[in-house]
Amino acid sequence: MKELVINNLHVSVEGKEILKGVDLTIHEGETHALMGPNGNGKSTLLAAIMGHPRYTVTDGTITLDGQNVLEMSVDERSRAGIFLGMQYPQEISGVTNSDFLRAAMNARRESPVSLFTFIKEMEKTIQALQMKEDLAHRFLNEGFSGGEKKRNEIVQMMMLKPSISMLDEIDSGLDVDAIKIVADAINTLQKETNMALMIVSHYERFLELIGPEYTHVLVNGKIVLDGDASLANKIDTEGYDWIYRDYNITPASVEPKKRPTVSLGTCAVSQQMRKGEKK
Repeated sequence: MKELVINNLHVSVEGKEILKGVDLTIHEGETHALMGPNGNGKSTLLAAIMGHPRYTVTDGTITLDGQNVLEMSVDERSRAGIFLGMQYPQEISGVTNSDFLRAAMNARRESPVSLFTFIKEMEKTIQALQMKEDLAHRFLNEGFSGGEKKRNEIVQMMMLKPSISMLDEIDSGLDVDAIKIVADAINTLQKETNMALMIVSHYERFLELIGPEYTHVLVNGKIVLDGDASLANKIDTEGYDWIYRDYNITPASVEPKKRPTVSLGTCAVSQQMRKGEKK
């Protein structure tokens, strides 16, 4: 059974401590909702697990099936089964969706996926997400709307079939119909693969469609409250003031969120593409 264990995790960004001792365990097949006011560390937690170089782990551990995740490069974490659906997907000119995905899939396999199998799987996935038919031949996220970028993250997730998926506000920018399409795709993949999910979302409708068994509230860099789906419902109707009051918490001042810059320089896809260029 896949198990991601986060113990006493402290993370700093540019010298400022954001996470101040996070403990969380996620097993395969489970769905966890990560909630909390903006600027309290939700995206930082996901980025640190994935290995974003801007986020420095100063204390604590992250293990996947007993293996030290912090000793893994980003591509090693990806090949181990960890996936991050980004809040701000980057545009990458010159790299088509099909080249990107096929390279990413091959990085996880002992032998390359056949072209026929890849095309068939991608066509099926594009239809499931109701994306444009020319998606495979378009440059990665270039010229995409905000909603298209988010759905394209789910296309990648469905093609790669990770064991643990972290989705950072994947529902923001989606209209009502697209939220239902994305939620259905996520639920289908989880049912087929027993994938674990950690979802950051502020939208009750999306969480209702996904149905998390566990809800965690992150405030001031710590998980201050755990519960089930009813906790997410209460936050949706009452906000966070009752948590500050009942648990004697002083909310931290919130700085404007910066869009993270992402480089393919260390990822498995980049390495696979460079190998291909040399042939």
